[in-house]
Amino acid sequence: MILDSRTIQSTPQSGARAGYDGAKRRKGSKVHAAVDTLGHLLALHVTPADEQDRSQVGELAEAVQKITENNVERAYVDQGYTGENAAQAAAQHGIQLEVVKHTEVKHGFVLLPRRWVVERSFAWAARFRRLARDYERLSQTLEGIHYFAFAFLMLENITRLLTQS
Repeated sequence: MILDSRTIQSTPQSGARAGYDGAKRRKGSKVHAAVDTLGHLLALHVTPADEQDRSQVGELAEAVQKITENNVERAYVDQGYTGENAAQAAAQHGIQLEVVKHTEVKHGFVLLPRRWVVERSFAWAARFRRLARDYERLSQTLEGIHYFAFAFLMLENITRLLTQS
């Protein structure tokens, strides 16, 4: 499993529940996602953008273990999930966090092992116009649209595989 988040810029409709993400310098909502090693969505949680990634680990880990019937043992995360609290929250649900760090010397683009899978999943979701910005009044609606988008993507892949054979 791979955990990450992305900030979606708010609109006037979602402005009341939006927070400010200082790292991205944008006001909006943060979508915290857990995907499998193929990039399929397992769990999702929407918060204001000022929420920390590491504080959402427990909720995502619980949802993933419920969906997979406690089959997940390891989660790959970026450096935003470092710290004892995040590791303990994952460990309570039987998941070990493995932080994938940047190399010491970076020259240009560096492909991080396993981390690119979740970034690709976010790119897939970004193809849906409704997910380009946060147009929704309720965070549950934004979550539902994400689940719909990923279900559509999985059906598209299945259809493509069936027509090739």
